[in-house]
Amino acid sequence: MFRMWGKIFQGNRLKKDTVVCIDCDLNRTRKVYQALEEICYEFDLSKPLWLESNQQDFIRTSKTRFTKDSFIEDIDFDYLEIQVIEE
Repeated sequence: MFRMWGKIFQGNRLKKDTVVCIDCDLNRTRKVYQALEEICYEFDLSKPLWLESNQQDFIRTSKTRFTKDSFIEDIDFDYLEIQVIEE
């Protein structure tokens, strides 16, 4: 089972969070993209762009933060953080 934790922060405080579970035979990359899509759907957000810094952080720590630079539309929070909690 693959589980990812999505968290929205504003002012260094947790505003919303959710955990998404993926139970299918996909490779890790596809599971990450599917989990991020479900997190964004639940938070009613557009999918963020993966910048080079996001990719490097995620490869290194299985965790990354999407700031306003990663979103096309304006956001009303400081950042969206995703973290793999179980593979």
